[in-house]
Amino acid sequence: METTFADFMARIDFALITSLHIIYPPLTIGLSLLIFFSEWRWLRTDQEKWYRLTRFFEKLFIINFGAGVATGVTMEMAFGILFGPFSTAAGPVFGHMLGFETITAFMYEAGFVGLMIFGWHKIGRRMHLFATFNVALASLLSAFWIVAANSWMQSPAGVKMVGGQFLVGNWLEIIFNPDSMTAIPHMIVACLELSLFFVAAVSAWQLLKQRNVAVFAPALRLVLPVMLIVAAGQIWIGDSLGRTVAHEQPAALAAMEGHFKTDNPDGSPNTKWNVVMWPNADKSDTVWAFGIPHVLSVLEDHKWVSRVPGLDQFKPENRPPVVVPFYSFRVMVAIGFALFGVSAWGLWLLLRGRLANRKISDFENRWFLRAVLASAFLPYLAIWTGWWTREVARQPWVVYGLMTVHDGRSQLSAAAEVVWFIGFAIFSFGVLFATAYFLFKVIAKGPDMETKIPRERDEDHQSLGTLPPIETAADAQ
Repeated sequence: METTFADFMARIDFALITSLHIIYPPLTIGLSLLIFFSEWRWLRTDQEKWYRLTRFFEKLFIINFGAGVATGVTMEMAFGILFGPFSTAAGPVFGHMLGFETITAFMYEAGFVGLMIFGWHKIGRRMHLFATFNVALASLLSAFWIVAANSWMQSPAGVKMVGGQFLVGNWLEIIFNPDSMTAIPHMIVACLELSLFFVAAVSAWQLLKQRNVAVFAPALRLVLPVMLIVAAGQIWIGDSLGRTVAHEQPAALAAMEGHFKTDNPDGSPNTKWNVVMWPNADKSDTVWAFGIPHVLSVLEDHKWVSRVPGLDQFKPENRPPVVVPFYSFRVMVAIGFALFGVSAWGLWLLLRGRLANRKISDFENRWFLRAVLASAFLPYLAIWTGWWTREVARQPWVVYGLMTVHDGRSQLSAAAEVVWFIGFAIFSFGVLFATAYFLFKVIAKGPDMETKIPRERDEDHQSLGTLPPIETAADAQ
């Protein structure tokens, strides 16, 4: 029982750390792209509103970026503390990919973040745009390496186990493993979707307060069509990822769908898709369920009748938990369609001319603005539930089919696991509350409308730094 509880606590510890870290990088990634676009628009049009938007959202980006770095370092540390044997065995593969991500985030991205923050009035406008572009590119590369590493854990490829270690056989197969081909686009689009709704919600809040309408109304009008395209694309990519999971991790797919019996009692394929259900104690069937025939086949194989493997095809010890992935998956999907609905509503208002500056805060539009504001949390919840679905449905494996959580975790006592849980919780929630406080403070204050706007050739440009004059031989004499 001690070992079982310690395994459980190792999972809970890491679930806490990752859940309170993953809320920051997606906003960093998506917002960096939107800030780059806003700054590019400012250079193209020379309109003040784009400069004010760039500087305003840049402040929110920096707060979120700092929180992501702090919790990311904690997560890296937790690998060695909680999953030492896994870190040792997978070091040649997983360690290298995390190293690539570290170079991307802590060297490439952090260097250009410094120019982006402190370069105003000190470097030219085009050079500053170049710095912002590199921040956005580095953020994307960072996401690529993290998701590629996690995807390798979901569908390990390109390795061979020798002497208890995963040795590299083919780097291309490792990086571009079957899961990564759909998981990476799914995550990047999720980052963009979250950031678009974040910008829309901040804009909606300002407009409900009737503050800085000339700045935030164009921002809202700009993101609405993109929100609809991204929301629709995410639904399509999510369907593709589901089919990848069905092929690579059939046990995980069965848990996500609450699919216990492959065949009906008469021998025909069980095509019923459970809308809601509750499993029995040994995960061999449901206590109760409400399902719709044929929907499971249509969703997974795009056929009216097909045989989708159920949990009865796997040994009981290799069956993942069911309740968390089943309901997390449904929450994520429901949110995806809800975000599409809000985006479609906004585009309909936009096409009818209801979101012009002079009309956008009218009474009949306030319900839409409130809906946008209320939906700001939904992308975060979708990322959470998507991550829980992905990680819990992989159990009992830390590397699918090759290494179990029990074999990969550090042999800490249950008491030590609890102590680490408390420590990680205090730190992670402290960062969360501090981040929320400063984000709300900046949003409540609004954009700085007074700061001087940099010109292309600004005689008042400051230097990034000064050096003392070089003393020549003549000066010495």
